[in-house]
Order: sequence, then C-alpha cells, then structure tokens
Amino acid sequence: QLQLVESGGGSVQAGDSLRLSCAASGASFLRYHLGWFRQAPGKEREFVADVTFSGGPTAYADAVKGRFTISRDNAKNTMYLEMKSLQPRDTAVYYCAAVLSPRRAQLVGGISSWGQGTQVTVTS
Repeated sequence: QLQLVESGGGSVQAGDSLRLSCAASGASFLRYHLGWFRQAPGKEREFVADVTFSGGPTAYADAVKGRFTISRDNAKNTMYLEMKSLQPRDTAVYYCAAVLSPRRAQLVGGISSWGQGTQVTVTS
C-alpha cells in the first residue's frame, strides 16, 4: 500500500499562492491515481482535484477550477497542488489520496491511502 506525506501548507493572505507536495513510498507509484481533498472545520472532507497515473487527464472541483493546478512527477514519486488566488474559503486541512487504477481519486469512500494532512490558512 502506498504511504503518503504532505508538505507545503501554511498561513497566507488572500490572493497569495502556495504549492503543496505529496511524497509517496511503499508501493508502485505508477499503479495509483492520485488526488487532493480538503476538510474545513465542521465540514465533511471534499474533493479538490485528481490526476491519473500518467499525469493526465485531470479533474477539479468547481470551487477551485482555474485557480488550482494538480500535477505529478513520476520520477520523484511526488504529486503537487499549485494554489493561486487563495481565498479565506480555501482554509482547510488538505489531504493527498491514492487509489489503485482504474478507479479515479474523486470519492472519499473509494480512497485506499491517505496522507496525514497539511493545514492551509488564508486570512483576509
């Protein structure tokens, strides 16, 4: 099973950018589709973006479309989430997730591996 470790979270102001990373180990990285989810206080965990094993296609939640970009570097066993024009509503713990192909990493219930999460806080 894949082990996942996120990094890159922090506290920023509205309009700023952040890049999250997710380092994977323990299994064949190329067998897994990957995704990002987030969970705000008092809310359910929600889908943010996902990417297939090859690096494309990708999919995004409407709330982040046009502002966030998901990518992966299979040579480094790492996935990224580039976040631009951050807003206070983006404040949450961000989790990376993995699921064996051919399932896509878009549903919380279908995920087989989760990272520990990284906090992103956006202030106005």
